[in-house]
Amino acid sequence: MGPRSRHTAQEGVTLCLLEMNLLWCEKVQINPRTTAKDLVKMLVETGTKVSISTVKRVLYRNNLKGHSARKKPLLQNHHKKARLRFATAHGDKDPTFWRNVLWSDETKIEWFGHNGHCYVWRKKGEACKPKNNIPTVKHGGGSMLRG
Repeated sequence: MGPRSRHTAQEGVTLCLLEMNLLWCEKVQINPRTTAKDLVKMLVETGTKVSISTVKRVLYRNNLKGHSARKKPLLQNHHKKARLRFATAHGDKDPTFWRNVLWSDETKIEWFGHNGHCYVWRKKGEACKPKNNIPTVKHGGGSMLRG
C-alpha cells in the first residue's frame, strides 16, 4: 500500500470518529449560528484535537452548508394572521386597483453597532426557517427614511 491509501485511511478513521459524535450536527441544528471555531473549542475541552477544516468537512458531509443569514421582519402570530386576513380580503381585486395604490419604501439605518451580518449552517430548503434568519425590527434606535 502506498502513501496515498494510508492517507485516505487515516482521513477515513478521523472522519468516522468525528461523525460518530453527531452532537455537533445536533448542536448546529439547534443553534445554526454556531461557528466551526466554537465546535473546535468544544472538542478541545473533551480532549479531541481537530482542525477547523475537518469540522467543516464533517458538517458538509451531513448536508450542512454555511450561508449568510437572511434578514426578515420579526413577525408575531397576530402579525401573520393580520397579513393573511388582508390577503384574503384583497386577493380578488382588479390589477387597476393596485395601480392606484400609493406604495412607500422604508429603510432603517443603524446608528451604532454592525449591520448584523452573520453566517448560519443550514440544509438546502431551510433558508426561511426562523432560526436561520436575523429578525429585524422597524422601531427603536434608528432613523427612518421614506422614499
